[in-house]
Amino acid sequence: MSTSAATAVDASGASIDAAARPAAAPHQKLKPAFGILGAISSSHMVNDMMQSLILAMYPILKGEFSLSFAQIGLITLTYQLTASLLQPLIGLFTDRRPQPYSLPFGMFSTLVGLLLLAAAPSFGVVLLAAAFIGLGSAIFHPESSRIARLASGGQHGFAQSVFQVGGNLGTAIGPLLAAAVIVPFGQHSVAWFGLAALLGIGLLVQVSRWYATHHVAVGGRRAPAAASPYSRQAVLGAIGVLLVLIFSKYFYVAGLSSFYTFYLMERFGVSVQGAQLHLFIFLLASAVGTVAGGPIGDRIGRKPVIWVSILGVAPFALLLPHANLFWTTTLTVVIGLVLSSAFSAILVYAQELMPGKVGMVSGLFFGFAFGMGGLGAAVLGLLADRTSIAFVYEAIAYLPLLGVVAAFLPRSARRARG
Repeated sequence: MSTSAATAVDASGASIDAAARPAAAPHQKLKPAFGILGAISSSHMVNDMMQSLILAMYPILKGEFSLSFAQIGLITLTYQLTASLLQPLIGLFTDRRPQPYSLPFGMFSTLVGLLLLAAAPSFGVVLLAAAFIGLGSAIFHPESSRIARLASGGQHGFAQSVFQVGGNLGTAIGPLLAAAVIVPFGQHSVAWFGLAALLGIGLLVQVSRWYATHHVAVGGRRAPAAASPYSRQAVLGAIGVLLVLIFSKYFYVAGLSSFYTFYLMERFGVSVQGAQLHLFIFLLASAVGTVAGGPIGDRIGRKPVIWVSILGVAPFALLLPHANLFWTTTLTVVIGLVLSSAFSAILVYAQELMPGKVGMVSGLFFGFAFGMGGLGAAVLGLLADRTSIAFVYEAIAYLPLLGVVAAFLPRSARRARG
């Protein structure tokens, strides 16, 4: 594993005093710590795979507990709202006092939620299980995003994309595993996925050791965090625009993914397993798109990536409610590919706006994304109960048009300085 990136930034993402590390030759560049990036991405895959099992189980839970679409949305709201409220607070706390071994604890919380979900005798216990899974994500995302930046070797967009693609792959795999295991064997078979959680805990223990050794050990010798290249007013304005874009993306994704299986079953007569396979295809396309956003942003700047990735899906989103099954599948693949490239670029852009606050920024944006996803699922579930799933798809098709507000963003902070 490369450790050079570890000595380049402090607990807040700031540069460590050059005296605290050997001087590099002018032609030398820091290299990403690929082993750590691989481990944190794999852990992200396990974490989000277990989250997506809830999404994939919706048809089973709906039948088992006779749930309405509003109750389905409430499950999503519970685990995403838990995560959204806690992530900024956890990120702010760990900016000041890094907690390397919090990562395995977060995965353990997710494991508890998974086991509760497998044994849940009532809708109330399902909500409790969702809350534990949300708590696990609240702990996992801010610190692991910080580690991804720490191990980036200066290639922040690339590192965030590697980190994010693990989560997207996990989200995509969940429905596929549900179709293969949970649909034929029932709710209790979810417990078998606890083995993946134990694997994730093992990986995160190793990552935590690396983090503690290469990061916290030099934490007391860091220089003050770099100042933002923009005024406070400009930073607040840009953060506001980014949050509008997150709202647009995740409210839309909540409607598209939470009710996709029901939409396919209701409109096209697709089986439960067939619908979950289509959900897997959409989520896999999202994972592939995630890989591109960060590295492209490193090269051409974050703003063009943000602009294209959100506003660019608007024509496809507007066509989707009127498409047949073939074109529905095709359009959702395109939407997944393009839309998913946004988050890595948005997150790194925000980190560059507020240097020295990596944990807080990561927690804020992960938390807001989770919150908008949960709120979207709950609101759109109520709307589906009162109208139809098809109407929901028509209504949310206009959300990507909010991508036009990206025009108000200043140039990427990194490019502005260069």
